[in-house]
Amino acid sequence: MTSAALGELLLSRSLDDPELLAASDTAPQTRILPDAHVLKIGGQSLMDRGRAAVRPVVDELLDARRDHQLLIGTGGGTRARHAYALAAELGLPTGVLSDIGSAVAGQNATMLGHLLAQYGIPVVGGGAMASLPLKVAEVGAAVFAGMPPYDMWQRPPAEGVIPPYRTDAGCYLVAETYGCKSMIFVKDEDGLYTANPKTDPAAELIPEITVDELIARDLPDLVVERPVLDLMRHARFVRRIQVVNGLKPGLVTRALAGEHVGTIITA
Repeated sequence: MTSAALGELLLSRSLDDPELLAASDTAPQTRILPDAHVLKIGGQSLMDRGRAAVRPVVDELLDARRDHQLLIGTGGGTRARHAYALAAELGLPTGVLSDIGSAVAGQNATMLGHLLAQYGIPVVGGGAMASLPLKVAEVGAAVFAGMPPYDMWQRPPAEGVIPPYRTDAGCYLVAETYGCKSMIFVKDEDGLYTANPKTDPAAELIPEITVDELIARDLPDLVVERPVLDLMRHARFVRRIQVVNGLKPGLVTRALAGEHVGTIITA
Protein backbone atom coordinates (compact mmCIF):
# COMPACT_ATOMS: atom_id res chain seq x y z
CA MET A 1 0.00 0.00 0.00
CA THR A 2 1.26 3.48 -0.87
CA SER A 3 1.80 6.15 1.78
CA ALA A 4 -0.97 8.18 0.12
CA ALA A 5 -3.45 5.32 0.49
CA LEU A 6 -2.44 4.80 4.11
CA GLY A 7 -2.83 8.52 4.74
CA GLU A 8 -6.31 8.40 3.24
CA LEU A 9 -7.30 5.62 5.62
CA LEU A 10 -5.83 7.46 8.59
CA LEU A 11 -7.92 10.53 7.78
CA SER A 12 -11.16 8.70 7.12
CA ARG A 13 -11.24 5.70 9.46
CA SER A 14 -11.20 4.99 13.16
CA LEU A 15 -7.74 4.19 14.47
CA ASP A 16 -9.15 0.79 15.52
CA ASP A 17 -10.39 0.01 12.01
CA PRO A 18 -9.16 -3.47 10.92
CA GLU A 19 -8.33 -2.38 7.37
CA LEU A 20 -6.36 0.59 8.66
CA LEU A 21 -4.43 -1.58 11.11
CA ALA A 22 -3.61 -4.11 8.39
CA ALA A 23 -2.47 -1.33 6.06
CA SER A 24 -0.23 0.22 8.69
CA ASP A 25 1.32 -3.20 9.27
CA THR A 26 2.61 -3.23 5.69
CA ALA A 27 4.57 0.01 6.13
CA PRO A 28 8.36 -0.53 6.05
CA GLN A 29 10.05 -0.69 9.43
CA THR A 30 13.33 1.06 10.20
CA ARG A 31 15.97 -0.27 12.58
CA ILE A 32 17.32 2.85 14.26
CA LEU A 33 20.30 1.21 16.02
CA PRO A 34 20.74 -2.14 14.24
CA ASP A 35 24.30 -2.67 15.53
CA ALA A 36 23.64 -1.86 19.20
CA HIS A 37 23.25 -4.40 22.00
CA VAL A 38 21.02 -3.70 25.00
CA LEU A 39 22.26 -5.12 28.30
CA LYS A 40 20.11 -5.06 31.40
CA ILE A 41 22.27 -5.00 34.56
CA GLY A 42 20.19 -6.56 37.32
CA GLY A 43 19.58 -4.43 40.39
CA GLN A 44 19.20 -7.21 42.93
CA SER A 45 21.42 -9.58 40.92
CA LEU A 46 24.44 -7.28 40.61
CA MET A 47 24.09 -3.67 41.77
CA ASP A 48 22.96 -4.63 45.28
CA ARG A 49 26.04 -6.84 45.69
CA GLY A 50 28.34 -3.84 45.56
CA ARG A 51 31.90 -3.57 44.33
CA ALA A 52 32.69 -7.29 44.18
CA ALA A 53 29.97 -7.86 41.59
CA VAL A 54 29.80 -4.50 39.84
CA ARG A 55 33.46 -3.68 39.13
CA PRO A 56 34.17 -6.85 37.08
CA VAL A 57 31.05 -6.22 34.97
CA VAL A 58 32.09 -2.59 34.44
CA ASP A 59 35.53 -3.71 33.29
CA GLU A 60 33.99 -6.25 30.94
CA LEU A 61 31.64 -3.63 29.46
CA LEU A 62 34.54 -1.26 28.88
CA ASP A 63 36.44 -3.96 27.02
CA ALA A 64 33.34 -4.89 25.01
CA ARG A 65 32.77 -1.27 23.97
CA ARG A 66 35.81 -1.51 21.70
CA ASP A 67 33.95 -3.97 19.46
CA HIS A 68 30.26 -3.38 20.20
CA GLN A 69 27.76 -0.55 20.62
CA LEU A 70 26.18 -0.85 24.08
CA LEU A 71 22.99 0.47 25.65
CA ILE A 72 23.22 -0.37 29.35
CA GLY A 73 20.00 -0.43 31.37
CA THR A 74 19.75 -0.77 35.14
CA GLY A 75 17.29 -2.54 37.42
CA GLY A 76 15.87 -1.39 40.74
CA GLY A 77 16.73 -4.28 43.03
CA THR A 78 16.13 -4.64 46.74
CA ARG A 79 15.58 -0.94 47.41
CA ALA A 80 12.74 -0.88 44.88
CA ARG A 81 11.17 -3.95 46.49
CA HIS A 82 11.37 -2.31 49.91
CA ALA A 83 9.75 0.84 48.54
CA TYR A 84 7.01 -1.20 46.86
CA ALA A 85 6.28 -2.93 50.16
CA LEU A 86 5.94 0.38 52.02
CA ALA A 87 3.81 1.99 49.32
CA ALA A 88 1.53 -1.03 49.01
CA GLU A 89 1.05 -1.13 52.79
CA LEU A 90 0.07 2.54 52.66
CA GLY A 91 -2.59 1.72 50.07
CA LEU A 92 -0.98 3.63 47.20
CA PRO A 93 -1.93 2.74 43.61
CA THR A 94 0.14 1.06 40.91
CA GLY A 95 0.98 4.37 39.19
CA VAL A 96 2.61 5.70 42.34
CA LEU A 97 4.60 2.50 42.79
CA SER A 98 5.75 2.86 39.20
CA ASP A 99 7.08 6.34 39.97
CA ILE A 100 8.93 4.97 42.99
CA GLY A 101 10.45 2.12 40.98
CA SER A 102 11.66 4.59 38.37
CA ALA A 103 13.45 6.60 41.04
CA VAL A 104 15.35 3.59 42.37
CA ALA A 105 16.36 2.33 38.91
CA GLY A 106 17.53 5.88 38.25
CA GLN A 107 19.75 5.76 41.33
CA ASN A 108 21.43 2.62 40.05
CA ALA A 109 21.88 4.20 36.61
CA THR A 110 23.49 7.22 38.28
CA MET A 111 25.94 5.07 40.23
CA LEU A 112 26.84 2.99 37.19
CA GLY A 113 27.14 6.15 35.12
CA HIS A 114 29.63 7.68 37.55
CA LEU A 115 31.78 4.55 37.37
CA LEU A 116 31.84 4.96 33.58
CA ALA A 117 32.06 8.75 33.51
CA GLN A 118 35.83 8.99 33.06
CA TYR A 119 35.43 7.05 29.81
CA GLY A 120 32.88 9.53 28.47
CA ILE A 121 29.90 7.18 28.80
CA PRO A 122 26.83 9.23 29.79
CA VAL A 123 23.61 8.50 31.63
CA VAL A 124 20.59 9.32 29.47
CA GLY A 125 17.39 10.26 31.33
CA GLY A 126 13.92 9.11 30.33
CA GLY A 127 13.09 12.47 28.79
CA ALA A 128 16.18 12.39 26.56
CA MET A 129 15.99 8.90 25.09
CA ALA A 130 15.92 10.37 21.59
CA SER A 131 19.57 11.35 22.15
CA LEU A 132 20.66 7.72 22.62
CA PRO A 133 21.76 7.28 18.98
CA LEU A 134 23.95 10.40 19.25
CA LYS A 135 25.59 9.22 22.47
CA VAL A 136 26.25 5.77 21.02
CA ALA A 137 27.74 7.30 17.87
CA GLU A 138 30.00 9.54 19.97
CA VAL A 139 31.33 7.14 22.60
CA GLY A 140 29.94 3.70 21.76
CA ALA A 141 27.79 3.30 24.87
CA ALA A 142 25.21 4.94 27.12
CA VAL A 143 23.49 4.11 30.43
CA PHE A 144 19.78 4.44 31.10
CA ALA A 145 17.37 3.53 33.90
CA GLY A 146 15.50 0.40 32.89
CA MET A 147 12.08 1.32 34.31
CA PRO A 148 9.72 2.33 31.49
CA PRO A 149 8.43 5.89 32.02
CA TYR A 150 4.78 4.92 32.35
CA ASP A 151 4.69 6.51 35.81
CA MET A 152 1.06 7.28 36.70
CA TRP A 153 -0.02 5.70 33.39
CA GLN A 154 1.35 2.26 34.28
CA ARG A 155 -1.11 -0.46 33.27
CA PRO A 156 -2.73 -1.87 36.46
CA PRO A 157 -1.97 -5.55 37.01
CA ALA A 158 -4.64 -8.25 37.04
CA GLU A 159 -3.90 -8.80 40.73
CA GLY A 160 -2.26 -6.65 43.40
CA VAL A 161 -0.61 -3.26 42.85
CA ILE A 162 3.00 -4.10 41.85
CA PRO A 163 3.76 -2.50 38.44
CA PRO A 164 3.75 -5.30 35.86
CA TYR A 165 6.06 -3.48 33.43
CA ARG A 166 9.30 -2.98 35.31
CA THR A 167 12.97 -2.81 34.36
CA ASP A 168 13.18 -6.06 32.36
CA ALA A 169 10.27 -4.89 30.21
CA GLY A 170 11.66 -1.37 29.96
CA CYS A 171 15.04 -2.54 28.69
CA TYR A 172 13.39 -4.92 26.25
CA LEU A 173 11.19 -2.12 24.88
CA VAL A 174 14.29 0.02 24.27
CA ALA A 175 15.84 -2.84 22.30
CA GLU A 176 12.67 -3.37 20.25
CA THR A 177 11.99 0.31 19.63
CA TYR A 178 15.51 0.97 18.36
CA GLY A 179 15.63 -2.32 16.44
CA CYS A 180 18.78 -3.38 18.27
CA LYS A 181 20.98 -6.35 17.48
CA SER A 182 20.41 -8.19 20.76
CA MET A 183 18.83 -8.05 24.21
CA ILE A 184 20.94 -9.57 26.98
CA PHE A 185 19.78 -9.82 30.59
CA VAL A 186 22.73 -9.91 32.98
CA LYS A 187 21.58 -11.72 36.12
CA ASP A 188 23.10 -13.72 38.99
CA GLU A 189 21.98 -17.11 37.67
CA ASP A 190 23.21 -19.18 34.74
CA GLY A 191 19.89 -18.68 32.95
CA LEU A 192 16.29 -19.87 33.13
CA TYR A 193 15.57 -22.81 35.41
CA THR A 194 12.57 -25.07 35.96
CA ALA A 195 12.32 -23.55 39.46
CA ASN A 196 14.18 -21.02 41.56
CA PRO A 197 17.70 -22.49 41.88
CA LYS A 198 18.31 -20.42 45.02
CA THR A 199 15.61 -22.33 46.90
CA ASP A 200 15.18 -25.57 44.95
CA PRO A 201 18.32 -27.73 44.52
CA ALA A 202 16.43 -29.91 42.00
CA ALA A 203 15.92 -26.99 39.59
CA GLU A 204 17.26 -27.71 36.10
CA LEU A 205 18.72 -25.22 33.63
CA ILE A 206 16.74 -24.68 30.42
CA PRO A 207 19.33 -23.75 27.74
CA GLU A 208 16.80 -22.80 25.06
CA ILE A 209 13.03 -22.46 24.83
CA THR A 210 10.38 -20.61 22.84
CA VAL A 211 8.04 -18.04 24.32
CA ASP A 212 4.99 -20.19 23.67
CA GLU A 213 6.61 -23.22 25.28
CA LEU A 214 7.60 -21.16 28.30
CA ILE A 215 4.13 -19.69 28.73
CA ALA A 216 2.60 -23.17 28.40
CA ARG A 217 4.86 -24.49 31.16
CA ASP A 218 3.53 -21.83 33.55
CA LEU A 219 6.62 -22.03 35.73
CA PRO A 220 6.22 -20.64 39.26
CA ASP A 221 9.42 -18.59 38.96
CA LEU A 222 10.88 -16.86 35.90
CA VAL A 223 14.27 -15.22 35.46
CA VAL A 224 12.65 -12.36 33.48
CA GLU A 225 9.40 -10.49 34.03
CA ARG A 226 6.40 -12.27 32.51
CA PRO A 227 5.24 -9.25 30.47
CA VAL A 228 8.48 -9.53 28.46
CA LEU A 229 7.13 -12.77 27.00
CA ASP A 230 3.96 -11.05 25.81
CA LEU A 231 5.99 -8.20 24.33
CA MET A 232 8.14 -10.70 22.42
CA ARG A 233 5.07 -12.28 20.85
CA HIS A 234 4.30 -9.02 19.06
CA ALA A 235 7.87 -7.91 18.37
CA ARG A 236 9.10 -7.00 14.91
CA PHE A 237 12.83 -6.86 15.59
CA VAL A 238 13.97 -8.40 18.88
CA ARG A 239 12.51 -11.89 18.80
CA ARG A 240 15.28 -13.44 20.85
CA ILE A 241 16.60 -12.64 24.31
CA GLN A 242 19.52 -14.12 26.24
CA VAL A 243 20.03 -14.52 29.99
CA VAL A 244 23.60 -14.82 31.29
CA ASN A 245 25.33 -14.90 34.66
CA GLY A 246 27.15 -11.62 35.24
CA LEU A 247 28.95 -13.05 38.25
CA LYS A 248 30.95 -15.34 35.96
CA PRO A 249 33.64 -13.35 34.11
CA GLY A 250 33.58 -13.53 30.34
CA LEU A 251 30.00 -14.66 29.81
CA VAL A 252 28.77 -11.18 28.86
CA THR A 253 31.58 -10.90 26.30
CA ARG A 254 30.74 -14.32 24.87
CA ALA A 255 27.05 -13.45 24.62
CA LEU A 256 27.88 -10.22 22.79
CA ALA A 257 29.94 -12.30 20.36
CA GLY A 258 26.88 -14.41 19.60
CA GLU A 259 27.77 -17.50 21.60
CA HIS A 260 25.03 -19.63 23.14
CA VAL A 261 25.76 -19.19 26.82
CA GLY A 262 23.10 -19.09 29.52
CA THR A 263 19.52 -19.35 28.26
CA ILE A 264 18.11 -18.19 24.94
CA ILE A 265 14.35 -17.50 24.70
CA THR A 266 12.93 -17.04 21.19
CA ALA A 267 9.63 -15.87 19.80
